[in-house]
Amino acid sequence: MEYYLAIDIGASSGRHIIGWEEEGQIRTQEVYRFPNGVTERDGHLTWDLEALTGHVRAGIDEALRAYPKIESLSIDTWGVDYVLMDGDQEILPCYAYRDGRTEEWIPMAHRRMSFGELYRRTGIQFQPFNTLYQLYTDKEVGRLARATDFLMIPEYLMYRLCGVKSHEYTNATTGGMVGARTGAYDDDIIRAMGFPPGLFHPLQQPGEVIGTYRGIRVMLCATHDTGSAVEGIPMEGRELYISSGTWSLLGVKTDRPLTDEASCQANYSNEGGVGYNRYQKNIMGMWLVNRLRDELCPGKPWGEIIAEAEEKHFDHLVDANDPAFMAPESMKAAFDEKLPHPPKCTAGYFRCAYRSLAESYRKAIEELERNTGKTYTRLYIVGGGAKNAFLNRLTEEATGKQVIALPIEATAIGNLSIQMQHHKED
Repeated sequence: MEYYLAIDIGASSGRHIIGWEEEGQIRTQEVYRFPNGVTERDGHLTWDLEALTGHVRAGIDEALRAYPKIESLSIDTWGVDYVLMDGDQEILPCYAYRDGRTEEWIPMAHRRMSFGELYRRTGIQFQPFNTLYQLYTDKEVGRLARATDFLMIPEYLMYRLCGVKSHEYTNATTGGMVGARTGAYDDDIIRAMGFPPGLFHPLQQPGEVIGTYRGIRVMLCATHDTGSAVEGIPMEGRELYISSGTWSLLGVKTDRPLTDEASCQANYSNEGGVGYNRYQKNIMGMWLVNRLRDELCPGKPWGEIIAEAEEKHFDHLVDANDPAFMAPESMKAAFDEKLPHPPKCTAGYFRCAYRSLAESYRKAIEELERNTGKTYTRLYIVGGGAKNAFLNRLTEEATGKQVIALPIEATAIGNLSIQMQHHKED
């Protein structure tokens, strides 16, 4: 039996999952799990790189204790965030995407190249945390002065394992600087923003082996977790998907990027897939209910929260994508501000959040179908949100699509499938 290790790290937790092929199916076993989250430093939200690296190594140790021979490993994480490097030295802090540091610099970046032109070139939706705006902020405050490189978070963690710097394609596309049709960094964007051209390297494809760690091959998967998640969905044909976690990533596979004005106005992204384009949109996702729980009823079982939300009759909605919900000091206060009157009980906030998410899915699917000129019948949901039967029912009612909820580790399965496929090809 040949064993592989997927290290899948989200914004709130990480997991090490061993996978192997048995009777034509990928079987998995979780061997290590750890918490993750932003830390506040000097008024900014940052990532603790040493803690992340320590957990990555500890999980590999645990995996090797259970499975002494592992063929390869790979790491996927959230997109857009990166570590600036001065040679082999990190330039700290490592800022988290929810930090608001880019806000004042975005208008200046758009004076150098309008968002319309950026979208025409890259097909990437506007988000204030796009790598482009983070790097522009770093340039304006002097952090790029001694930077020789930048590594996206999963590539940085693999560098800490094997000492090799890599630049994986699917993750790079999340940042708003990769040409939608060329699949390479756009030189005109880099010049317009005044970025040092030496920061940008040829992009590598999933499946490439970049080094070794403790006798295990270190291989690039689709290092953006949504890229791996879509690879892990056992989908019949090309249908709608939602990768439901901190964010809900709703989209469909397409043969080519759609960078027309309608897609721009709908704020749809075109991100790199493994041999296809992912036409998708970021929706705020489980972040809303996770923060409400932390504030209103910490530790309360999700089953009770969902059952109570299902029973209540608070029927007002909010725009789940409103920037007010991005990183509020109080998520409850953010809801109160956007509602005509606040719920009378805790369950009302959760009901409002779930119903608002379902409504945002409906609107996004209507936009997607208009822009692609196609009608879809099925909606596959994977990730943590797939376990929420109440939200799945609301989504089916709102969208009119057949919801196929797959409470599987789709991201880890996609990560593993890429490793297995390329191991066979070697």
